[in-house]
Amino acid sequence: MSKKTIGFVGTGAITEAMVRGLLAEPAYVSTIHVSPRNAEIATRLAADFSSVVIAPDNQAVIDSSDMVCLAIRPQIAEDVIRALKFRPGQSVLSVIAATDRGTLQAWIQTDVHLIQAIPLPFVADRQGVTAIYPPDAEVADLFDTLGRAVQCASNKEYDLLAAASALMSTYFGFMAFSAGWLEANGLERSKGQVYLSTLFHSLAQCADRPDVHSFEELSTGFATVGGLNEQVLSHFGENGGGEALKSALDSVLARIEGRSSR
Repeated sequence: MSKKTIGFVGTGAITEAMVRGLLAEPAYVSTIHVSPRNAEIATRLAADFSSVVIAPDNQAVIDSSDMVCLAIRPQIAEDVIRALKFRPGQSVLSVIAATDRGTLQAWIQTDVHLIQAIPLPFVADRQGVTAIYPPDAEVADLFDTLGRAVQCASNKEYDLLAAASALMSTYFGFMAFSAGWLEANGLERSKGQVYLSTLFHSLAQCADRPDVHSFEELSTGFATVGGLNEQVLSHFGENGGGEALKSALDSVLARIEGRSSR
């Protein structure tokens, strides 16, 4: 357990996930300060963990913490951050979506040690993968505790992984569409969901094996020549599936980089 304290400005879903992951046994830190803005989540965390302290306001979070995590909705982030005073050299971790480092530093108005990260809800179970930028040993250690950290060497790498994180809903949408197709063809919905969730879980485990070098290798391995998997893969590509996915990711990246609107 680290003796350093972490504070969260903003008490939403990602804050709750990170706090639960950090305080799972063995706990990563001794004390976590949370802002009172979302009273329901803050109260729940304080009830579940004796090491969670609800601060009277956001400035108290800053003043009481070695590392501060900014977990604020981007729509209100500027107003919240500009009202706060940070200590020179203080570690500040931003998980604010679609807000670049230059903008954050201008709002903070103090020479802090600023790191950006994209934690996903799975950090609550210490199974998340988190992109961070710039590389930082302390923050990487924190997110390795919550699953796995990917340290980005450039802002471009960070933006690309932010775009890739937008695939989550599509992943479940793909499963939902397939379950609906099975149901429309006569299979009970619950049976289809059990089958597909277990199938995709097993495939994900295959992808995470240390001896796997590429997804192309796996795709080829599962696509027997002339077989059913090869047929679906070919049909998907020939009917614009790959191009549609590429176009969607290009659009998301453009939005992240500020080159286009939604």
